[in-house]
Amino acid sequence: MDWLLRWSLTSGPLPWFVTVVGAAGGLWLLLAPITNPRRYRRRAVPLAAAVALACTAALWFVVEKWWRPFPDPIATEVYVWIGLGILAVALLLARLLLDRRVWRAVVSVFAAVAVVAAAGAQINLEFAAYPTVRDVLGIADPNEIGFDQLPPPQPDPVAGTPLESVWRPPADLPTEGRVTTVAIPGVVSGFGAREARIYLPPAYFADPSPALPVLVLLAGQPGSPEDWLGGGRLAQAMDAFAAQHGGLAPVVVVADGTGSQLANPLCLDSRLGNVATYLARDVPDWVKSHLEVNPDPRTWAIGGLSYGGTCSLQMATNYPQVYPTFLDLSGQEEPTLGDRTRTVDEAFGGDASKFAAVNPMDLMAARTYPNSAGVFVVGSDDNEYRPGAQRVYQAAKAAGMDVQYLELPGGHSFAVWSAGLERELGWLATRMGLIS
Repeated sequence: MDWLLRWSLTSGPLPWFVTVVGAAGGLWLLLAPITNPRRYRRRAVPLAAAVALACTAALWFVVEKWWRPFPDPIATEVYVWIGLGILAVALLLARLLLDRRVWRAVVSVFAAVAVVAAAGAQINLEFAAYPTVRDVLGIADPNEIGFDQLPPPQPDPVAGTPLESVWRPPADLPTEGRVTTVAIPGVVSGFGAREARIYLPPAYFADPSPALPVLVLLAGQPGSPEDWLGGGRLAQAMDAFAAQHGGLAPVVVVADGTGSQLANPLCLDSRLGNVATYLARDVPDWVKSHLEVNPDPRTWAIGGLSYGGTCSLQMATNYPQVYPTFLDLSGQEEPTLGDRTRTVDEAFGGDASKFAAVNPMDLMAARTYPNSAGVFVVGSDDNEYRPGAQRVYQAAKAAGMDVQYLELPGGHSFAVWSAGLERELGWLATRMGLIS
């Protein structure tokens, strides 16, 4: 069954097959015979359309204007597909009430499910969050192991710069890395983080093992550490890199930077939570004491997507001694809850000076970072984030950072973020002293 779980939901025929079946289901719901066709078409269909429109409009108002759980607007086409899904459910209820033929009712149920599935497939194409059937079903990859199964840190690991120059992979080295899950407590920060996901390359399981560099990755908002294993295709990218470098790749710690799926603590120390201290103190302290890694900050980097990209630059500008290297994938121009006024009010009680003291754009205007380096990656179709990314890149360059700017095909989606990580792995590994 593994071949079925690997079916792509972001490319190839499957997403479009699901969409075609959904279109057929929609035609059935609208045009198929029914016991009382006049009443259905003149009353039920317009009423269902009105309900779908009202529900979608209400959802848009709540998300975009009232609750505003996300700092940036959701694309209009996402709401259109949600509305079509609601319309299918409303038409199904009307058919179940008006149609006396059981077989037609059963077909209508399958038709509505097909429309909802097609809407989900199209929304997934927008974000590329679930690349395979396995990701949708939440089935763990075969490379998952328990944290208690990891080899303990060794007293004398292989070390050198670049590490590849002194590393000799053993004959029995695994061909793939492993992924594990573990809680990293907020000992200093008090931040209530969710469990982290950790990728360990094949070389980690050698004896003797090398002192590996560390890449801390952060997900977006909404999001969770799991997103980097699914849409981000983290393990696949790292395994491919390790296969070309004798099993060497960074240890990747996908830490939680929000605390929950919808929370937005802005990656700051504020009344919303001490996320900055968690990422700058708690995570490095825990990693150095529990994993076989190189403790030298020059071998550490931080990166992330969207909110996580913004956070990576925040860490690089506020804690350059901890994270001198960063990868900003479609980050925002500044940490935000939607606008500057709301952000300052909710995080700092209206004190704009406290926000400016930790805001990357303000810091880069006042300080220089001659020992910091980073890459800004954004989608060429990401009209919401691309202008801000260009301005931040110019500010980082003016602040003395060794920075690069890269646009990849796509919008604000995992298609860009997974490709961005894979594309920049070589640069990261060189910067972190892994390869030359």
